[in-house]
Amino acid sequence: MASTVEIPLVGGVADGQTVTVELDSNGRPPLTHHHLGPQGLAEAQIYELESVADGGSDWRYCWRGPAV
Repeated sequence: MASTVEIPLVGGVADGQTVTVELDSNGRPPLTHHHLGPQGLAEAQIYELESVADGGSDWRYCWRGPAV
């Protein structure tokens, strides 16, 4: 069974939400998250993984722009 972690989304339309992702064999989440809009991939937003050194969560996904 794969380990999972909740990661906050920062910026963009999903700011303040969290996503649950599976960790790879090295204990790292995926490098990007595509947050789907109301019309699916046509309105997807790209979030990129960043390390956080504030003592809270180890990672966050920061908004980079629309996927299309």
